[in-house]
Parts: sequence; C-alpha cells; structure tokens
Amino acid sequence: MPTTGFTTINGVLHADQVPLPAIAAAVGTPAYVYCANTVRDRFRRLDDAFAGVPHHIHFAVKANSNLHMLSLLRALGAGVDIVSGGELFRALEAGFGGRDVVFSGVGKTVAEIEQALRAGVALINVESEAELVAIDHVAGGLGLTAPIAIRVNPEVTVETPHAYIKTGEKGQKFGIPRDDVARLIAMIATLPHVELRGLGMHLGSQISNADPLRDALPRLLAAIAHARAEGHPVTYMDVGGGLSVPYEPNETSADLDDYARLVRAAALETGLTLLLEPGRYLVAESGVLLTEVLYRKHAAGKDFVVTDAGMNDLIRPALYQAYHAIEVVRHTAGALTADVVGPICESGDFFAKARVLPDVQAGALLAIRTAGAYGFTMASNYNSRPRPVEVLVDGERFAVAGAREQFDDLVRLERAPLHWRTA
Repeated sequence: MPTTGFTTINGVLHADQVPLPAIAAAVGTPAYVYCANTVRDRFRRLDDAFAGVPHHIHFAVKANSNLHMLSLLRALGAGVDIVSGGELFRALEAGFGGRDVVFSGVGKTVAEIEQALRAGVALINVESEAELVAIDHVAGGLGLTAPIAIRVNPEVTVETPHAYIKTGEKGQKFGIPRDDVARLIAMIATLPHVELRGLGMHLGSQISNADPLRDALPRLLAAIAHARAEGHPVTYMDVGGGLSVPYEPNETSADLDDYARLVRAAALETGLTLLLEPGRYLVAESGVLLTEVLYRKHAAGKDFVVTDAGMNDLIRPALYQAYHAIEVVRHTAGALTADVVGPICESGDFFAKARVLPDVQAGALLAIRTAGAYGFTMASNYNSRPRPVEVLVDGERFAVAGAREQFDDLVRLERAPLHWRTA
C-alpha cells in the first residue's frame, strides 16, 4: 500500500519522523509541509508500472511548482509538463534542460513560443490551428524547426468530481477536435518550420478508473496511424495525466495496474516512446496545510473553528467544493461538529462544513490533508495576506523550501513613483 508520509506517533501527527508541532514552532503557521519520501514512492510506483516500455514521466508543474520539489523530481529522472513561460523559467531554474520539457496549454503567447524554442524544448503541444500557424511563424523568424505534437481531444465521457477538471470531452477548450485532426496533419506538411513528432491527449483530473481510456486510446491510436501513414516522423505518444488520489475517507487511489495495462498495450502497439504527465498523483498526498486555531465561535446554533489559514492559502474547497480531511495534530479528547473557516472576508472562506472534529480550542494545530497539489500554486494575496511558508521534510530533517512572504513583498512592485504618459 502507498504511504502518505504522515503518521501519528504517541498522539502527535508527524511528517515522516518530524513532529508537526516542531515545524510550527520553527516556522509558524500557516505552513505547507511536504514529505519528500512520499513523492519518491509515487514516482517509483508509476515508473515501475511501465518497466519494459520506453517511457518518460513529465511532472505537471502546475500541481506544485516549488523549485525544491522540482529539483527532487528531476533527481528521480522526471521531466516536466509546463503551461506557461513562468513555468518554463522555473523548470530551467530547477536544473531541467530544454529537452526535459513538454509545453502544453491553449493560449501560448508569441513571446512564450519564442522562449520555448530558444530553450530547445522537446515538444510544443498544438491545441488550435491558429496556434500552429503562430508556432511556424515564430520558428521561421528564429531560423529553427519547431518540434510539435498535436493534442487530440478524443471527445469521450469523463467522470470527475467537478466539471472544471474535465478536459477530454466534446466542447472543451482543450485540444484539437478529433474530426479536425486529419486536416491539421495535412496542414503541417505545408508549413516549413514545424515537424510533427508526437500526438497525445489529456482526459482530465481525478480519473479513478480506466474506462475513459478504453474509449479514448483507440481514437488516439487512429490519429497516430494516420500521421505516420502521411510520412510524419512521429516519435512520441502522450497520454497525459489525471490519475486520481483519495481525498475523502471512502475513496481509493486510481487503479494503477489497470491503467498501466491499457496504456502499456497501446504504447507497445505503436512502438513509440510513451509520455506520462502526472501532477496530483505524485505530490498531492505528500503535503498538508498546517494551520492554528485562532478562535471558537458559536452563532445561530452553529459552531465555527476559525483558523489562521484562509481560502487565499487553499482555495480548492471554495472553488471546487473539494473535500480535504482535517486532522488535529495533537490528540484531543471529545467531539465537535463545526464549520472550519478562515479569516477572509468572504462567506466562501471555509475548509469544511459541519465536520466532526475533536473538541479543539484556540492554539490547537490542524493539518489539512492532501494539500501537496494545487495548494500553494493556487494561493493568492487576497485580503493582502502574505502567502505561507513551504517546508520540505526528508526523513528526520526538515528545511524551509519557500520563505513566508512578508508585508513588504505585498507592495514591492508598487513602490516606484508614477511616471505619467500620454497616448
């Protein structure tokens, strides 16, 4: 069974061998705490599942873009999947080379395309005809040939916990509609500064079973066969990411064996190098958001637990109505049913509604679980709140991986005097 890195020892929740109260005492709260060994475990499980098949794992940087997290994954042999010029900058800062990078996303700017080509990325995933023309134009201006892949929208039904994390259904903004793929393949042959080296897809996030793959893979394979028949030097087959992780108590992890069995068979059929783009699967369970209880409040027959973390620190419950398990860091007796809320001036600022908890009081520490993905990367300065510190734990040791923002950071880019211009 996979481990999460968080265990209770003598009534105290630990990250690996480090008690969470020690981390809170050293760096304060709110704090994101990540366990390096959990990331290593998930990477090795996924890598082992595709042993014997030429493959490469490209971590989806949008899930967790901390430089030290990226460096950890690079040391394991990962590449990266990026969706912006800023993520490319981060990847290069973390030591990745251009050849380690796949550039996805529906709205790449001309500047980002140029940045990617100058960096020598392995692939730029094309998601529209207009983008294809732009890539050809930018590559021509640089005197380069752009390595591209077509992101196919297989248009299959995908069951996910929230509509916002579906990307492979008909009518989504992502990818090339499958009926348009052949036309785009023909168009590529007329453009002198692009070379089609791969085709791929991404169905969405939190996909718990392989059923959508059973429908989508034949459509991707058909597109690959057509591209190769037209003489394109296709090298890569990209199946994206989306493997689910458990958030709620009754949920289980994705069936990795079933997933790997389907994808392995398809990859071996093509003889191409398989690209995998996990994000959440590798890092979500590695992290918690550590927060302190500020107050207990009773109003209109309800109990509230008010914490020093808010929706600006972890927006998933407000944005996706997402469930996150919440644990008391130090054993506390009794029981309480309460809304766990933050200090933000919004009714949507909550982490749990009517949640049964131990009878916590002000000063208690809570760990909001499964926060290693889409936690800090979606954090903001709303209500002029500095973003939290990030901590990396490795066995018996821990270190600050991202310093807590200070008030001065909030206004640093606004301090320059106004220099008025006229049109």
